[in-house]
Amino acid sequence: MIGLDGTGRVLLVRHSYGLGLWSLPGGALRRGEDPAFAARREWGEEIGCALDGLRAVAVLEHRLHGARNTVHLYAGLVVGEPLADGREIAELAFFACDALPEGRSRTVDERLGLL
Repeated sequence: MIGLDGTGRVLLVRHSYGLGLWSLPGGALRRGEDPAFAARREWGEEIGCALDGLRAVAVLEHRLHGARNTVHLYAGLVVGEPLADGREIAELAFFACDALPEGRSRTVDERLGLL
């Protein structure tokens, strides 16, 4: 998911697992779950606030650990104060799109380029 603040900065997170790279928040669909509903649910669970004006950006297909993976990419305006859940999300911060941090996942640039 791509969460932007009122000035156009993007919210990036560092997960408590993996390589510790800055990345976009995301999560998994539950069986039979609507992708837009899942995006709002995952955002609320991990970031603790809402996304306004949620819109579909793209549906991306790729391989993940040898299996087909479908990514439903959504974007919206961050409403409220983001707060890392401390379980999956260890750290979060807003960054200007022209000043993204070093040590970020390659998917950040790819997905922001779809906006």
